[in-house]
Amino acid sequence: MRFTFLVCLSFLTVSLALPSCASARTHETGFLDRTLSLHGATYKYQVFLPDNWSRKQKWPIILFLHGAGERGNDGLLQTDVGLAHAIRDNRSRFPTVVVIPQCLTDHWWTQPEMEEMALAALAAATKEFKGDAKRTYLTGLSMGGFGSWDIATKYPAKFAAVVPICGGIDLPEHVRQMYPEMAKSSYADDPKSYAEVAQKIGKTPVWIFHGGADNTVPVDNSRKMNDALKAAGGNVRYTEYPGVGHNSWDKAYAEPELMTWLLSQAL
Repeated sequence: MRFTFLVCLSFLTVSLALPSCASARTHETGFLDRTLSLHGATYKYQVFLPDNWSRKQKWPIILFLHGAGERGNDGLLQTDVGLAHAIRDNRSRFPTVVVIPQCLTDHWWTQPEMEEMALAALAAATKEFKGDAKRTYLTGLSMGGFGSWDIATKYPAKFAAVVPICGGIDLPEHVRQMYPEMAKSSYADDPKSYAEVAQKIGKTPVWIFHGGADNTVPVDNSRKMNDALKAAGGNVRYTEYPGVGHNSWDKAYAEPELMTWLLSQAL
């Protein structure tokens, strides 16, 4: 009788311990699939969590905007280039949550619906993965560089720092022709436009990167924006890679100082 009682007691103890053990399991990390519903449409995006992520603290969080070549709706292609690629090369350099939405094919990041989707993905990931509102950052390359400038201009108080790579504020001519509605409201390539953007961005820290031999997005786009921010008393750094073409993002995201600089910024 006593033996039966002890067996039952042991079984009960183990059963009660199981939920505790399950809840103690570490959260899945790395690149995670996520979906977002917005205005009746469903968007797929990715969120990167560092290996040591936990719910016990708030985390710095980066919104990354990819280039035109990674547009689509599979929720994966945008992780092949840029920041996600740099993370795969050495994930220990990125102790931060990274949100990686995907712009739809035949769309552009500066279109209102795409900006709304990107910011909604950021908000969802911030809530789910304990993102720190005071340490929220924005970066993008090429088309995503244009998107970074545009979002930073519209929401300057939201981001602790911005890193636009080979982008600009003056839309390329082929984009103006493809999206005439955007051309009507886009910035012109004149000093007043750069001064206006610089005033709107204000004191938000910005680190600009561009290749000096870029034949896709003229390097003057970044040079003029750098000059305008300096003239407005902004907090700006500028790195130009002589002889480098459009792909300046591999060098930019590999910069040893970039993540230290970025994560030291806070609202």
